[in-house]
Amino acid sequence: MTAQPQPAGSSRPVLSAEFLVIGGGVTGLAAAWSLTRRGREVVVLDQAPVGHSRGGSHGSCRIFRLGYDDPGYVTLAGQARALWSELEDACGERLLLPTPQLTFGPQMPQVHAAMRAAGAACEMLTAASAAARFPGVRVAGEVLLEPASAVIAADRTLAGLAGLAGEIRTGVRVTALADDGRRVRVSTSAGDVEAGRVIVCAGPWTSGLLATAGITVPASATLEQVAYLVPAGNGPQAFPMPIFVQFGSDIPYGLPMPGTQRYKIGIHHGGPPIEPDHQEHLADPGLVRRIEQVAREFLPRFDPSPAALERCVYDNSPDTDFIVDRTGNVVIGAGTSGHGFKFGPLLGEWLAGLADNTAGDGRTWSGALAATANRFALTRF
Repeated sequence: MTAQPQPAGSSRPVLSAEFLVIGGGVTGLAAAWSLTRRGREVVVLDQAPVGHSRGGSHGSCRIFRLGYDDPGYVTLAGQARALWSELEDACGERLLLPTPQLTFGPQMPQVHAAMRAAGAACEMLTAASAAARFPGVRVAGEVLLEPASAVIAADRTLAGLAGLAGEIRTGVRVTALADDGRRVRVSTSAGDVEAGRVIVCAGPWTSGLLATAGITVPASATLEQVAYLVPAGNGPQAFPMPIFVQFGSDIPYGLPMPGTQRYKIGIHHGGPPIEPDHQEHLADPGLVRRIEQVAREFLPRFDPSPAALERCVYDNSPDTDFIVDRTGNVVIGAGTSGHGFKFGPLLGEWLAGLADNTAGDGRTWSGALAATANRFALTRF
């Protein structure tokens, strides 16, 4: 980004950039990394530091899995996995920590069928076999074992991407966009910015921001809650802990926290709707009770009373599919709906391709996005 001299009373922008990314979460940083790999000048703006607690990318860990009840998502997760390997190479550290996953619940058969249709590795276990291999998780009935799952070191991922993403300016709040068909004028708390292309990945703020440019994105925010458990009696954990996901009307999940004895659990889409500028990160007693019930049901060797609680905002699309599209000179990455972190590098590649007018390398852009462009297009609403 280059500074422009400003004569008194001038309406010229104080700064200009070739590509501007609004939002320093995993998707925005991944898009910036993809652009820098293409030799492009890119600047990232965020109203708060990378990894701040009011966005959707903060926290220590996330789940990487192939298991979806839709073969299309299984395939996309496999494509994202290849880009995670490239990111690990670029960062010089392992970000995906291999961890087996147990999937069960009333919709598990659909997940099994989707994985088989997509050619993803999986194995059915009896409840007795699962209990023998993973005594820390209690399940009834058959269980789907996903051997390719992993725990994502989320905080290290953000730090690694931030080091690869070009120039990052934090503490800058974007308030409006105006696309004149040639360039985009971006109003910010630090003055106006002008850019050839703007990628908006501002999480729950995306919808309101794009509305200033006349672009309607039907996304909404919810404030979720997760808990961190410790082994019962605070004794040492001498048993292997897998990831678990129960597919049903509720979707409880859990994953081991890297480098600790703690285990993270939550309920997918369990939180209330919020306005992103008015987040109260106090514990929700109702969600605490539901999480404790999940712990008692599935985690017999853990104290069900949380050792720590954390709130996390979701940016939700109406159908929970992602929104990946371009309108004029504005590229949109939104609606990650609480399951987008694992796709971060892939979403970043798609967004960079839309901004850069390129077809990418065929593996992640013309192949994957071309096949699903209508599914993720803003025009589907």
